[in-house]
Amino acid sequence: MTVDRSCWLVLLLVMAASSAGAAQKNKTPATYTIPLPARPDFSALDWMIGEWAGHATDPKTGKEREGTLHLTLSYALDKRFIRIGEEVELPAGDSYPALHEAWSGFIGASASGQGFTMRAFSSKGFITQYHVSASASQLRFDPEGGANPPPGWLFRRTISRIGPEYFEEAVEAAPPGGTFFSYYSGKLTAVLKAPSPASSSTPPPAAKP
Repeated sequence: MTVDRSCWLVLLLVMAASSAGAAQKNKTPATYTIPLPARPDFSALDWMIGEWAGHATDPKTGKEREGTLHLTLSYALDKRFIRIGEEVELPAGDSYPALHEAWSGFIGASASGQGFTMRAFSSKGFITQYHVSASASQLRFDPEGGANPPPGWLFRRTISRIGPEYFEEAVEAAPPGGTFFSYYSGKLTAVLKAPSPASSSTPPPAAKP
């Protein structure tokens, strides 16, 4: 009986090994893929890509006043996002203190499929989210909360294209429980880059033998 049991045990082990080998041979290697979201259509924002600078204007008269604005937009991360940043410096007004703030963020596709979403990070420590509506002549940024927005305050901005290298920016603010008022506005023009020496049309002097 001992011999018979040993033979059965050996036979079972051989069959198990054969089955495992066959299964391993027939098993196809798994390939894992992550479907990528469609690249956003940023064609309505193409005209804003670049560097812009200008001065603040009086919201009532439209005349230039003290204060500077510097705005930049560029494609980022395989053109799936637009990197945006601004530096604002304004003197004190009748109802608000002097302002010096820098902020930057990314514009990407909206989860709703309508327009875009921007998440902005401020040098003041705020993290806010905006819904961005875009056309060939105007961009509108409407507040949608965020991880750490200014407590109770709302800010919205509109950028209106006036010419090929010229636009107007208007920012409105609403205090807690209040209505929107004109916070600041400005007119910005494209910053033209000076040609580098390598791209100069004047050829370098020929070397003397």
